[in-house]
Amino acid sequence: MAPSQDRSCLEKVIGARHMSRHFSTDGVDPAKVHRILDLARRSPSAGNTQATEFLVLDQVQDVKRYWATTMSQARQEAFAWPTLLAAPVLVLVLTRPGAYLRRYHEPDKAKTGRWQSEDRWPVPYWWVDSGAVVQNVLLLATESQLGACLFGPFDHESNLRETFSVPLDRRIVATIALGHPLPGRPSRSANRQRPELSSILHYGSWTRPDHSELSSVVRSPMT
Repeated sequence: MAPSQDRSCLEKVIGARHMSRHFSTDGVDPAKVHRILDLARRSPSAGNTQATEFLVLDQVQDVKRYWATTMSQARQEAFAWPTLLAAPVLVLVLTRPGAYLRRYHEPDKAKTGRWQSEDRWPVPYWWVDSGAVVQNVLLLATESQLGACLFGPFDHESNLRETFSVPLDRRIVATIALGHPLPGRPSRSANRQRPELSSILHYGSWTRPDHSELSSVVRSPMT
């Protein structure tokens, strides 16, 4: 059975999504950004904690403050993607680990013991849940015909916290640059291809081969 030639709107958006590193300086309608973030937050979260937040930098001076906080002037001048620095909107995605401890101290979750400390979480779901929100932002940006680029605060979280008065109980998960992409500019940071689905797909057991009769159906045509 061959895959359908009629791709859904969602499939088209997923297939079109990629990281943009070349932006025009044209501004983005704040209502469009608001819509993206309003929809993006509607993602699953452990215990329905919903602890992801956003800090939007959409004023020129604030965007410049971000880059001045994370890059020296010399590094900005030598940066491989100077048009990334031109993105008119930066969205900092934040999470509140403490909200998960409080949520899991409530009667329906207390027996798990997850409320006792962050160390009681083998997988810290505040990162997982915010990652789901991030993916929504990237897909909604594509659907809105905007470019988006995801990157981390890396070693600059403390400095960004100080620059933008971020409360100490928040953690900065990532930054997403949003803007109008410049056409005809390559976006990949390295010449890397996605692995074949058959190389990462396992059924029933890690060592068990995949269902060959299904692999041709479920293999994504997207790159």
